[in-house]
Amino acid sequence: MLTAATTLDLPGIVVYKSPKSRKEQGPNLIDDQGKGAARHASERLVATMALLVALHVPVAAFAEDGAANLPTDLTNLSIEELLDVKVSSVSKSSESLSRAPAAIFVISHDDIIRSGARSIPEILRMAPNLHVAQITASSYAISARGFNGSLANKLLVLIDGRSVYSPLYAGVYWDMQDVMPEDIDRVEVISGPGATLWGANAVNGVINIITRKSSSTQGVLLAALAGNDSREARSQYGASASSDLTYRVYARGRLLSASETMNGGGANDGWSIRQGGFRADWTPGRDTVTLQGDLYGANEQRSNAPNQSVQGRNLLARWQRQLNAGSQIQVQAYYDETRRFTANNGGGFVLNTYDLEFQHSFLLARWNNIIWGAGERITAYELTNIASILLVPDSRRLHLTDVFIEDTISLTDSVKLTLGIKREMEPYAGPQIMPSARVSWQASPQALFWSAVSRAVRAPTPFDVDLVANVGSQPFLIGSSAFQPEKLMAYEVGARAKPWERLSFSISAFYNDYDDLRSLEVNPNGTVLPLRWGNMMQGETHGVELWANYQAAVWWRLSAALNFLREGLRFKPGSSQLGGIALAGDDPGHQASLRSFVRLSSSFNNFDLQRFHSH
Repeated sequence: MLTAATTLDLPGIVVYKSPKSRKEQGPNLIDDQGKGAARHASERLVATMALLVALHVPVAAFAEDGAANLPTDLTNLSIEELLDVKVSSVSKSSESLSRAPAAIFVISHDDIIRSGARSIPEILRMAPNLHVAQITASSYAISARGFNGSLANKLLVLIDGRSVYSPLYAGVYWDMQDVMPEDIDRVEVISGPGATLWGANAVNGVINIITRKSSSTQGVLLAALAGNDSREARSQYGASASSDLTYRVYARGRLLSASETMNGGGANDGWSIRQGGFRADWTPGRDTVTLQGDLYGANEQRSNAPNQSVQGRNLLARWQRQLNAGSQIQVQAYYDETRRFTANNGGGFVLNTYDLEFQHSFLLARWNNIIWGAGERITAYELTNIASILLVPDSRRLHLTDVFIEDTISLTDSVKLTLGIKREMEPYAGPQIMPSARVSWQASPQALFWSAVSRAVRAPTPFDVDLVANVGSQPFLIGSSAFQPEKLMAYEVGARAKPWERLSFSISAFYNDYDDLRSLEVNPNGTVLPLRWGNMMQGETHGVELWANYQAAVWWRLSAALNFLREGLRFKPGSSQLGGIALAGDDPGHQASLRSFVRLSSSFNNFDLQRFHSH
């Protein structure tokens, strides 16, 4: 029997007010950098009608325990319960948000559903410790604590433990990362380095997108959305094969219209994507086995360039076993293939990634919580038929190995010291050591104080070393075999507290010292061309991040955030200083947000009062 869902996140039939149009959601990066596209001169509200039909097909397990699988309505949670949300990205183990010694913000499943966001970048706009800028209809630049630009490369992004940080150019193809909003359990956003656990390239932050277990997505889901700038349809089916084996399969299609230029014309950047996939979870005894995969393809228009075809697929397997005394071992492996080609037999590349990781956590002498692990990643790529932007050689097989250990030491019942170190053997830079030290003081059940010092690096990529960019038949920009890792020493202090029953807040301050940042230099033989990448920029950034929740009433919660960033970057003596300091990124000096979560009735979702950015 088919029954319409009546929960808040899966209403039967609801008419939503559309989220803000792409032009209104944030600064347009190309406009900020003066490259031709611009935001509208006048704001225009776009009314979009969306019809969401959610149907559930009960199965035996769901019918018996359906309430246990329904997501919690966070508007009903107290401030104390919000702080008790479990996170895993800070220490690679589950802990309460109130006890996590880092600048971490969690975007919950309910936040995502009520926001109306349809893509991961739109979802990430809810994180106050990120700067999200849209370049075209399908591409974004996203960063934490500065260095945002079209080549933003200091933010590590994971989806269920699978890195989507491209090893080709040290960034993220955001148009290739798509997850059904209904399937996301939470998004953990850490601002600050996480290299000791997550490796090189987790320089300014880590985004960890964690999807829901298949046992939480049982039944049938059908959804359709149509508006003046987009159309979308998605479907999903979840069921149980046995008492300890559940699965889901899904399919999704999206069509996004081209954005507009300042004069009202089309930017010729519309795109469409088709995606499907599955997830299965098996929980026999003390073991947990997960198998999941995705397959997708997209067609993208590009301004003043041939259209582009994007394809990809991935498969991930993970096994966990709970041992005695709270110990756990985990083995994870995944395969990821990416293809990007221009239309009409144009050039492009194929990138294949194979990754195997092992980790083990255990208690030692009751006051040492140790986690250690090792991994191997193989990246193989091949470029074909590209004349303007080459990698020489046009194919490589790169190996990355790592080993890490981190020990959380309980000095007293309320004071913990966390020491960790990671060693990576980088394919271009050789061994890199990334240590960290973190201390936390749980002054009371309602107050946590913490501080940290960390070292992180942004490892060289083929884009830094092997690049040959031609204008006509002449090289204009080339990589350098002498390119060094970009280095960071980070110092942080922070606090998370609930001073009153209705108020909680998180505040952190940071000072980042960078060296060997990428710069654009003239040819050292005295000729101007070809230009080449160098490491002739350095400097410091510092800032403050603050966000808070206030429970104004049982049915009304306010969330506010305010970030300040100051950058003191400079060129080293002897640098050509080409492109200026802005080459490192174009970042707002301050960013503020205010959100209002209102429970009007069981048929209404939260809505966003205002969000604004300013330089």
